[in-house]
Amino acid sequence: MNLPNKISMTRIIAIPFVMFFYLADFIPNAIGKIIALVLFAVIAFTDLVDGKIARSRGLVTDLGKFLDPIADKLLMTTGLLLILADGTMIAPWGVIMTIIIVAREFIVSALRQIAATKNVVLAADMLGKIKANFQPVAIALFMLLAIHNVTPFLGSFEFAYTVICYVLMGIATLLTIISGVNYLVKNRAVFKENKKEEILDNEK
Repeated sequence: MNLPNKISMTRIIAIPFVMFFYLADFIPNAIGKIIALVLFAVIAFTDLVDGKIARSRGLVTDLGKFLDPIADKLLMTTGLLLILADGTMIAPWGVIMTIIIVAREFIVSALRQIAATKNVVLAADMLGKIKANFQPVAIALFMLLAIHNVTPFLGSFEFAYTVICYVLMGIATLLTIISGVNYLVKNRAVFKENKKEEILDNEK
């Protein structure tokens, strides 16, 4: 296993530790949540590192193409569920935004699988990359808010900071919708090809 794949695998292995420390309320003074936030930030940052190393050194592999997006999706989904679980991002808006973000990833993954069966590679577009940068930032800010809820430190800035968190998550959600629709429209030929194949199968 090459270095980029090792980094991706390490990211996946580290995700349960993010969950454990974030939910470990028995650790006093929000230290568990602080550790979880640091781990989350490090894992999110290494998402940029492994891909760059793989491309610059010619180490792009099928395993890497599998591990990298899996690690990214697991981290984002885990982060969203954690800030929902402890009520840091409140319902119903938190639930709605989480469902939209997770649903988009499922849809895009399914589209890529369909394309892969036809030996077509669907590359990520710029909107998708921008969305991928907004999501971890918004989640990390909410995790910091969760730390404040246990050990207050924001003072009079609490309301403004909370608004910033929701605005950024709202932007991330909007970018998720736009990038998802754009991705489907740009690659709609994948579905058209499926329809042609079904017609041919019926004629046989």
